[in-house]
Amino acid sequence: MTIFLALLPAYILSIFYRSFLSVIAHPVMADLGIGPRELGFLGAAWFIAFALAQFPIGWALDRLGPRRTVAVTMAIGSAGAFLFASATNAVTGTIGMALIGLGCSPIFMSALFLFARTQDTARFGFLTSVFIGLGSIGNLVGATPLAAAAERFGWRPSMLVMAACFLAAALLAAALVRDPPRASAAAGDHEGLLKGLASIVAIRPLWLLAPITITGYAIVATVRGLWIAPFMSDVHGFDAITSGHVATVMALTMIIGAFLYGGLEQRSGRSKPLVLWGTVLTGLCFIALAVWGDLAHAPAIILFALIGATGFTYAVLMAHARLFFPEHLTGRGMTCINFLFIAGAAAAQSGSGWFIAAQRQAGLDVASTFSNLHWFFAAALLVPAAIYALTPERPVRA
Repeated sequence: MTIFLALLPAYILSIFYRSFLSVIAHPVMADLGIGPRELGFLGAAWFIAFALAQFPIGWALDRLGPRRTVAVTMAIGSAGAFLFASATNAVTGTIGMALIGLGCSPIFMSALFLFARTQDTARFGFLTSVFIGLGSIGNLVGATPLAAAAERFGWRPSMLVMAACFLAAALLAAALVRDPPRASAAAGDHEGLLKGLASIVAIRPLWLLAPITITGYAIVATVRGLWIAPFMSDVHGFDAITSGHVATVMALTMIIGAFLYGGLEQRSGRSKPLVLWGTVLTGLCFIALAVWGDLAHAPAIILFALIGATGFTYAVLMAHARLFFPEHLTGRGMTCINFLFIAGAAAAQSGSGWFIAAQRQAGLDVASTFSNLHWFFAAALLVPAAIYALTPERPVRA
């Protein structure tokens, strides 16, 4: 409970900041004078900073502990949150988002680190899923409530309130987080940052895990965080509030999916089948969205809801990867995997912005542009799923 009390408010805000741009995309683009390409990079800046921070964060968790790691980085993130809320152009907005990404970078990993070091291994996947499910409240805050607040008060005052919340969460985490006992030095605690990373890279099953880790979370996060509201407004003619409602529906199904995956993983003791078939179903939903998504409102909304429920395999995939890490590399191992999650999201956010801009410049209409994007997302899920099918379910012990 202490882990949840200390880090869950911060994680709710971390989820909010990776998903809110979709809902206020149009006023932000108008106010900062940017287009889809720059919006994509604005969202990617959070993920790039978050991803690059994972390697030093993993070392810091193993060697310094989560308390100091969280306190320092969240202080930096608080400054970034206030900077973004007052940004006047793409440069200051991007810097603010990058600083927020840095501030959010240790939150989830610190919780997982504490779960791994203080709880039974069999409970790791379940606790992770519950933490993610509750943290996904941030997805809800970044949907209809943010759309309504931005329409009534403006996006800047709304983001200033969120910046104040981030600062409060930073102070709470610094006060409550406690470091667990360190792993035994005899187990290899002497390994530094680079040597520890080399040991992780040498774990062969992770190479088969890597493709689905890079694309699985990235695509769901990009759709929810960047393009669901523009799709519903530009293709289906929804206003900002109604588009926010659709984003809320997807956010709710992501929460439901996180809890369902966690419960199924705890009951079955197996992560791989859940990740594999969940990813396949998500890819099929994107194919359906590419074919029929522009025809009527209801099928599009239902498909986005299904993508949120089936595609949010983040926690159980992390639990699968966790099985292959020795204890002294817990922090570095999990942050290495999280780097792949977040780096993939950075590439998907930035790349999708370039993709949409290029399609529009080529003369395609909005519906065709999004249809092509959804075809690409389907392929980017189904091909890695085929590779992941070859991954061993558990490490082979000598």
